[in-house]
Amino acid sequence: MIAIGCDHAGIDLKPHVIAVLEEMGLPYQDFGTFTRESVDYPVYGELAARAVASGECDRGIVMCGTGVGIGIAANKVRGVRCAICSDCYSAKMSREHNDANMLALGARVVGSELAKMILRVWLTSQFDGERHARRVGQITTLDQGGTLKP
Repeated sequence: MIAIGCDHAGIDLKPHVIAVLEEMGLPYQDFGTFTRESVDYPVYGELAARAVASGECDRGIVMCGTGVGIGIAANKVRGVRCAICSDCYSAKMSREHNDANMLALGARVVGSELAKMILRVWLTSQFDGERHARRVGQITTLDQGGTLKP
Protein backbone atom coordinates (compact mmCIF):
# COMPACT_ATOMS: atom_id res chain seq x y z
CA MET A 1 0.00 0.00 0.00
CA ILE A 2 1.30 3.44 -0.94
CA ALA A 3 0.39 6.50 1.15
CA ILE A 4 -0.15 9.70 -0.80
CA GLY A 5 -0.59 13.21 0.50
CA CYS A 6 -0.44 16.72 -0.84
CA ASP A 7 -1.28 20.32 -0.13
CA HIS A 8 -3.21 22.67 -2.41
CA ALA A 9 -0.11 23.32 -4.55
CA GLY A 10 0.40 19.60 -5.16
CA ILE A 11 -3.21 18.67 -5.86
CA ASP A 12 -2.94 19.01 -9.66
CA LEU A 13 -0.06 16.52 -9.69
CA LYS A 14 -1.92 13.98 -7.55
CA PRO A 15 -4.08 12.51 -10.38
CA HIS A 16 -0.92 11.83 -12.38
CA VAL A 17 0.64 10.03 -9.40
CA ILE A 18 -2.53 8.01 -8.92
CA ALA A 19 -2.55 7.09 -12.62
CA VAL A 20 0.96 5.63 -12.32
CA LEU A 21 0.03 3.68 -9.19
CA GLU A 22 -3.07 2.28 -10.90
CA GLU A 23 -1.10 1.48 -14.08
CA MET A 24 1.40 -0.46 -11.94
CA GLY A 25 -1.36 -2.20 -9.97
CA LEU A 26 -0.25 -0.66 -6.66
CA PRO A 27 -2.93 0.00 -4.05
CA TYR A 28 -2.82 3.40 -2.37
CA GLN A 29 -4.44 5.39 0.38
CA ASP A 30 -5.03 9.09 -0.21
CA PHE A 31 -4.59 11.21 2.91
CA GLY A 32 -5.62 14.44 1.19
CA THR A 33 -5.96 17.29 0.64
CA PHE A 34 -8.91 17.05 -1.69
CA THR A 35 -9.51 20.67 -2.71
CA ARG A 36 -7.52 23.64 -3.99
CA GLU A 37 -8.23 25.61 -0.81
CA SER A 38 -5.04 26.74 0.89
CA VAL A 39 -3.94 24.24 3.54
CA ASP A 40 -0.82 23.64 5.62
CA TYR A 41 1.49 21.10 3.97
CA PRO A 42 2.92 19.74 7.28
CA VAL A 43 -0.51 18.29 8.14
CA TYR A 44 -0.66 16.15 4.99
CA GLY A 45 3.02 15.28 5.07
CA GLU A 46 2.57 13.99 8.61
CA LEU A 47 -0.56 11.97 7.78
CA ALA A 48 1.17 10.11 4.95
CA ALA A 49 4.43 9.75 6.90
CA ARG A 50 2.74 8.29 9.98
CA ALA A 51 1.05 5.68 7.77
CA VAL A 52 4.48 4.68 6.42
CA ALA A 53 6.22 4.77 9.81
CA SER A 54 3.51 2.63 11.41
CA GLY A 55 3.68 0.01 8.65
CA GLU A 56 0.12 0.70 7.53
CA CYS A 57 1.66 1.66 4.18
CA ASP A 58 4.89 0.33 2.67
CA ARG A 59 5.95 3.61 1.08
CA GLY A 60 4.65 7.11 0.58
CA ILE A 61 4.52 9.90 -1.98
CA VAL A 62 3.92 13.50 -0.97
CA MET A 63 3.56 16.63 -3.09
CA CYS A 64 3.59 20.37 -2.56
CA GLY A 65 4.77 23.30 -4.68
CA THR A 66 8.49 22.47 -4.45
CA GLY A 67 8.41 19.14 -2.60
CA VAL A 68 10.72 20.68 -0.03
CA GLY A 69 8.28 21.73 2.68
CA ILE A 70 6.18 18.58 2.69
CA GLY A 71 9.36 16.45 2.43
CA ILE A 72 10.89 18.17 5.45
CA ALA A 73 7.64 17.69 7.38
CA ALA A 74 7.51 13.98 6.48
CA ASN A 75 11.13 13.54 7.61
CA LYS A 76 10.21 14.77 11.10
CA VAL A 77 8.26 11.54 11.65
CA ARG A 78 10.54 8.92 13.20
CA GLY A 79 11.28 6.09 10.80
CA VAL A 80 10.72 8.08 7.62
CA ARG A 81 13.41 8.66 5.01
CA CYS A 82 11.77 11.00 2.52
CA ALA A 83 13.77 11.95 -0.56
CA ILE A 84 12.92 15.20 -2.33
CA CYS A 85 13.57 14.44 -6.00
CA SER A 86 13.34 16.42 -9.22
CA ASP A 87 15.20 13.94 -11.45
CA CYS A 88 15.25 10.21 -12.15
CA TYR A 89 18.86 9.62 -11.06
CA SER A 90 18.26 11.04 -7.57
CA ALA A 91 15.06 8.99 -7.28
CA LYS A 92 16.92 5.80 -8.21
CA MET A 93 19.80 6.49 -5.83
CA SER A 94 17.41 7.41 -3.00
CA ARG A 95 16.06 3.87 -3.15
CA GLU A 96 19.29 1.98 -3.97
CA HIS A 97 21.60 3.76 -1.52
CA ASN A 98 19.32 5.37 1.09
CA ASP A 99 16.34 2.99 1.19
CA ALA A 100 14.03 6.02 0.99
CA ASN A 101 10.55 4.99 2.04
CA MET A 102 8.94 8.24 0.91
CA LEU A 103 9.27 10.44 -2.16
CA ALA A 104 8.49 14.16 -2.26
CA LEU A 105 7.69 15.83 -5.57
CA GLY A 106 7.34 19.51 -6.37
CA ALA A 107 4.32 20.17 -8.57
CA ARG A 108 5.68 23.60 -9.50
CA VAL A 109 9.16 22.20 -10.20
CA VAL A 110 8.53 19.09 -12.30
CA GLY A 111 5.88 18.70 -14.96
CA SER A 112 3.46 15.81 -14.89
CA GLU A 113 5.41 13.71 -17.41
CA LEU A 114 8.72 14.07 -15.58
CA ALA A 115 6.96 13.39 -12.28
CA LYS A 116 5.59 10.13 -13.71
CA MET A 117 9.06 9.10 -14.92
CA ILE A 118 10.58 9.90 -11.51
CA LEU A 119 7.82 7.96 -9.78
CA ARG A 120 8.21 4.87 -11.99
CA VAL A 121 11.97 4.82 -11.39
CA TRP A 122 11.51 5.27 -7.63
CA LEU A 123 8.85 2.56 -7.39
CA THR A 124 10.87 0.00 -9.36
CA SER A 125 14.28 0.60 -7.76
CA GLN A 126 15.35 -1.60 -4.87
CA PHE A 127 17.66 -1.05 -1.90
CA ASP A 128 21.17 -2.39 -2.63
CA GLY A 129 21.95 -3.18 1.00
CA GLU A 130 25.59 -4.10 1.77
CA ARG A 131 27.66 -1.01 2.62
CA HIS A 132 24.55 1.14 2.26
CA ALA A 133 22.78 -0.82 5.02
CA ARG A 134 25.43 0.35 7.50
CA ARG A 135 24.81 3.96 6.51
CA VAL A 136 21.03 3.62 6.68
CA GLY A 137 21.59 2.10 10.13
CA GLN A 138 23.50 5.22 11.10
CA ILE A 139 20.61 7.37 9.90
CA THR A 140 18.30 5.26 12.05
CA THR A 141 20.59 5.83 15.05
CA LEU A 142 20.32 9.59 14.52
CA ASP A 143 16.55 9.30 14.04
CA GLN A 144 16.30 7.59 17.44
CA GLY A 145 18.28 10.35 19.17
CA GLY A 146 21.66 8.64 19.16
CA THR A 147 24.98 10.06 18.05
CA LEU A 148 27.64 8.81 15.65
CA LYS A 149 31.37 8.56 16.11
CA PRO A 150 33.83 9.07 13.23
